[in-house]
Formats: sequence, structure tokens, C-alpha cells
Amino acid sequence: MIDVHCHLEQKDYENDRDEIIEKCKKELKAVITCCAHPKDFDLTLQLADKYKNFVFASCGIHPEYIKEVSEKEIDDCIEKIKQNKDKIVAIGETGLDFWWVKEAEWQQKQKDLFVRLIELSKELKKPLVIHSRDAYEETVRILENEGAKEVDMHMFSNHHMTKRIIDNGWSISINTIILRSKSHKKIAKDCPLEKLMLETDAPWLAPKKLLEGVDEKNDSTSIKFVAEKIAEIKKLSFEDVWKECGENAIRFFKLPIEV
Repeated sequence: MIDVHCHLEQKDYENDRDEIIEKCKKELKAVITCCAHPKDFDLTLQLADKYKNFVFASCGIHPEYIKEVSEKEIDDCIEKIKQNKDKIVAIGETGLDFWWVKEAEWQQKQKDLFVRLIELSKELKKPLVIHSRDAYEETVRILENEGAKEVDMHMFSNHHMTKRIIDNGWSISINTIILRSKSHKKIAKDCPLEKLMLETDAPWLAPKKLLEGVDEKNDSTSIKFVAEKIAEIKKLSFEDVWKECGENAIRFFKLPIEV
């Protein structure tokens, strides 16, 4: 009932953003839109304000953008987050991405920024939304070294590390990639339901595009397919998965709403 990770600020929604949100309001309790670039900060907060108590904002700097954001932009973004901390439910997404960034120098800059945003989350007492691609061990080690407690591993795909994630008390949010990914199916099987949340990463990862190659824009209502697949894998009812994952999200992000 809650999509904990989508990107309503993306240009894919420029022509129908309000219509998409209204569609989602008919089926869901809330969505958390994730600002991943400083240039999208203002729009993200505008959406959270316009759709108060339905659209919530998570703000950070995606590691993929490390080469294009200046130190001043980073400093300004962190200051904006501090100034608007009461309008933000989480810090992120942040983390490491060695798929897009191969150079050791820039990977180190990713790590430095990652640590800064972990420190910010502690200062503001906000949970972290973590991106990790081709840098699983490094991402988890930094979180552990920094003593991060409230952590959502967004779209985490290394199923071999599931136990470590759970032992650390962290959560995992799963999206539509579970419809075709064996690794994500294994994670869903091994992760206790109380540590799972539903997400879409919309506008990307539309179910028809994943399964049939149809070029389609995703939206938050597709968390229904994620819940159905998790229920199938864990041999639970859809209603139980739907309800508990929603309760997990409300608790994790401290959302001022009821199931």
C-alpha cells in the first residue's frame, strides 16, 4: 500500500505527473519520491507540499552523478536538506555505484560523499535509503563502520549478503525486478517479512517492459505485482504481504498516516 521508492521528479512525468499521482491516490496509502540530484530538490519538496501526507520526500545525491555535481552543489544540497529537515522523511538515495563509475579516483569521491550523507542522516535523525550496484561489500562495510542503524537497502541484489543485512537490523525494499530476477526472488524468500518493503523505482522497471520488452512507463501502483510475487514466494496471502509491508514502511519512515 506504500511505494517507498519512486522518482516523481523525473522528466518522464512532465506531461502527466498530477494525473499519475491522482491515479496512485486511488489505490495506495502513500508514495515516497526520491530526489537523487540537487537540481530536482525544489520540485520534490513542491510535490510533497502539494500532496501532503500522500507524497513524502527522501533527498540525497545518487552516486552515479558524482562526476557532474560540484563541491558547492553538494554543500548547498546538504544545507538545503538541513533547512528543510521537517519536510523530508529520509536521506537518500545515497551509496556506491561502481557499474557507472569505474575510475578509482571517482569511486573514492563516491565513498567520501556517502560518508557525509550518513553523517547527515545521524545529525537529522533520518533513515537512509541506499543504492548499491557492483559495490555491495564496500557499501555494507561503510555503513557498518559508520554505525548506520536505520537503513533501507533499495533494490539490493546480492542475495548472498541477505543474512548480513538482516543481522544488522536493516530493511530491504524490493521492486518489480523480482518478476524476472532470481537473485531478488532469493532475497524475498530469505528476508523476514517484517524487514521487507515495497517499491517501484518508477518511472523505470515497468512490468511489461521487464517481462515482454514493451516500452512502458512505470508508476507506483505496480507495487501490487511485487506484493503478489513476494506472497507467492513466501507462501503467504497477498493481503498479509500488502498490509505488513505497508506497516513496515510507516514504521521505518515514521510516516504520519495509518494503515
